[in-house]
Amino acid sequence: MAKESKKLEQKIKITKNGPYLVCGKIPILTEQIITDNNDDSKKWKKTEKINVPENYALCRCGHSKNKPFCDGTHIKVKFNGTETADVDKKYTDNIEETEGPELILQDNEKLCSGAGFCHRKGGTWDLTEKSDDKDCKRLAIEQACNCPSGRLVAFDKKIKIPMENIFKPSISLIEHQDSISGPLWVKGNITIESCEGREYEKRNRVTLCRCGKSSNKPFCDGMHIDIKFSDKKIA
Repeated sequence: MAKESKKLEQKIKITKNGPYLVCGKIPILTEQIITDNNDDSKKWKKTEKINVPENYALCRCGHSKNKPFCDGTHIKVKFNGTETADVDKKYTDNIEETEGPELILQDNEKLCSGAGFCHRKGGTWDLTEKSDDKDCKRLAIEQACNCPSGRLVAFDKKIKIPMENIFKPSISLIEHQDSISGPLWVKGNITIESCEGREYEKRNRVTLCRCGKSSNKPFCDGMHIDIKFSDKKIA
């Protein structure tokens, strides 16, 4: 009987002042934020799947000519990719909670990546406070689950279970409708390892900076919106 090949761990390794090294054939696709008539983020639209090898390197400096993949330009531009996020911090270390009749909303504002799904119909916080109304409850959960960074997490108040979409390990390239490119949306509890070999807390939803300007590296802080970062070149 032939020996079964060992499956590689699916992991993202951050290199010092360089790219993200992605191991284990983690799939990549592009997802666009679709807005409503008020320009508030409403839903996700999958637009393209990108073929990837078993292992590959993704640009972290924002200057590659072969985006989303690294082409070595970080060396030329002398990219400073120093990780400023605290690897020991857990999601719950920085949260504020909003309590409603049916839901509890946890909010770690530092993780905000500017996707804007929390704005509709008065905002996720207001909807949580009105969660005895079934439409408000449904929309509050929907908005929290659409938050790519996992800044917002909605809990059922009675059974204290988080409302989470079930994701297989994957990476999405976020695109806004106004031609601004967002972060890497990392789904499914993928291991993210610092350049010093330490692991960040595993989470179902996180967003990693790909414009190179975040003040909370490796995580996105929404700076791609301020600098109007655009990634139109898909390898």
